[in-house]
Amino acid sequence: MENLTKLLDIMQTLRDPEHGCDWDKKQTFDSIVPHTLEEAHEVAHAIEQQDWVNVKDELGDLLFQIVFYAQLGKEAGLFNFADVVDNLNQKLVRRHPHVFEHQQTLTETELSKQWDAIKQQEKLGQSAQFGDDVLSSLPALARAQKIQRRAAALGFDWPTYEGALDKVKEEVDEVDEAMRVDPHSPHSGEEIGDLLFATVNVARHGGFNAEQLLRKATEKFIGRFQQVESVLETQGKALNTASLQEMDEVWEQIKAAQKSV
Repeated sequence: MENLTKLLDIMQTLRDPEHGCDWDKKQTFDSIVPHTLEEAHEVAHAIEQQDWVNVKDELGDLLFQIVFYAQLGKEAGLFNFADVVDNLNQKLVRRHPHVFEHQQTLTETELSKQWDAIKQQEKLGQSAQFGDDVLSSLPALARAQKIQRRAAALGFDWPTYEGALDKVKEEVDEVDEAMRVDPHSPHSGEEIGDLLFATVNVARHGGFNAEQLLRKATEKFIGRFQQVESVLETQGKALNTASLQEMDEVWEQIKAAQKSV
């Protein structure tokens, strides 16, 4: 608590009209948002790299974002840091009745349904249609998965992953059909979007986070392609001059070597 109090005092000093930092003093709720998003992504990246020293550092940067918003709220007479924490405490207790009230063990499916039911109960009296509360500013994969989870909580879902996987196969055929007509048409783009959405659903049925899966797949691609670059360099070649066949041969060699480990 002593360290937290010191952090709040530092934030207040940085915003002091007379003695504060010029950059911090001119910030607003809106101007801080891009920094918050960047810090959240840096936390995720450090965790995925298992760089635990950097995780600690990045978590501190993310905490600073929250403290910054709390200071802005305090100055505007809207809320302060204590209000944020108190609201969070109440919400966590309210949304975990199986821990704080009934002390019962629930399956992951039961927990998900309970969570969504409680959130719906909290929104009673608010005029909103399905999906209105799932922010459009979320990353597309994360938003798709959240929408699908909400639909599943209402009973609109396949009972097993097989149904979701069959849907992916159906969408692949539809993409193929559309692109054979015109690969650059809006219809082809629409079908590709449907395929992406269906693939997210398979990830959800498997208990995976689609956003994290794609990030890891992208990092894997980067790592392999960097190895392709290194191998080609030992052969006296460069990426921008090597042929597709040369790059593909090295790619398959690297892929095979990684699978054999």
